[in-house]
Amino acid sequence: MERLLPSKDTTVAMQRATQARGHTSLHCEPKDVFVQGGETFAKVRPVTVDTSKSTWFTYGGHTDVRLGDIDAVFIRKDPPFDAAYLYLTHLLEVARGKTLLVNDPAGLRNANEKLYTLHFTEFMPRTLVTSDADRIHQFVKDVGDDAVVKPLDGAGGAGVMRLRTGDDNRRSIVDTLTHEGRVLVMVQQYVPAVRSGDKRILLLDGEVLGAINRIPRSDDLRSNIHAGGRVEAIEVTDTERAMIAKMAPRLRRDGLIFVGLDVIGDRLTEVNVTSPTGIQELSQHRGREVAEDVIAWAEQHAQTV
Repeated sequence: MERLLPSKDTTVAMQRATQARGHTSLHCEPKDVFVQGGETFAKVRPVTVDTSKSTWFTYGGHTDVRLGDIDAVFIRKDPPFDAAYLYLTHLLEVARGKTLLVNDPAGLRNANEKLYTLHFTEFMPRTLVTSDADRIHQFVKDVGDDAVVKPLDGAGGAGVMRLRTGDDNRRSIVDTLTHEGRVLVMVQQYVPAVRSGDKRILLLDGEVLGAINRIPRSDDLRSNIHAGGRVEAIEVTDTERAMIAKMAPRLRRDGLIFVGLDVIGDRLTEVNVTSPTGIQELSQHRGREVAEDVIAWAEQHAQTV
C-alpha cells in the first residue's frame, strides 16, 4: 500500500469502489499467502482508503482468512513475473472454484504481457522475439532501420528503447537488454503514430470499459503514465472493437477478466493482465467511478462460484 499512488493506481480505485458498494477490502502481499491442510489462506489486514486525506489509508489488525470464505480475490502485483509470483499462482490455484479469482492464476502464469500478444499477430506491428544480436540488427534493417526493443518482464515502460541503424548506441543497447545474448527480448517495428499517443483500452470480461490516450513527453519514447506520459480522453474505434471481438473468446477462455490492451495507431503492442492501470484517468474523463463497474461484475459472478 505504501508504494501505491492514490491519484493514479487502479488498485486504489478498486478499493475505493469496494468500500462505496458496502464491502470490506482486505489487503495482503504475495508472501502472506499460504496453503495448509489443502486450503489456501492469507494473512490479511482490512484497509480503508480516503484519497481526500494526506494519510489516505488505514489498516486494521492482522488475521488469517481462508480464501474460500471470501467473495473475490483481485491479484494485482506488478511485473517482473519472478519465481515468487510463479509460486503464488500455484497456491491460488488451490482456491479455484471456491472463490472468484481475478485474473485467473493459470491465465496469469501463461500470459506474459509481451508474449501473449503473439496469439494475435494479425493485429501487431512486425515483431521478433529472440536473444540473437545479429538477428535483431538484421530485423531493424528489414523494417526500415527503426524499431523498439523491450525486455519481456518489465512494467511501466522500464527498459523500452528505440533501435535505429545509425545510432552508435544500438549494439550496446541490444547487448545490455539481451545480457550478451542470454535473455530473450521483443523487437517491434517502430510505429510513428506513437507520437500521437499510446491508447490503453480497458476490458472487463471481454467487453470495453473505455480507453485513455497516453501522450509521450517530447523528450521520451515511452508514453506510460509512470514514465511521465500525459493522458487525454479518447474513444474506442470500430476497428479496435472488431479486434477486441476476435480476441475476447481467447481472453475469456484463459480467465483474463480485467485486461488492458495497448494500441498504437491500429496496432496491438501489449496485453496487460497482471495489474492493468488507467481506470482512474478513465474515471476522470467519464465523470464517474468506472471501478465500480468492475466491483459490480465481481458481485454478480462471485455468486456463481
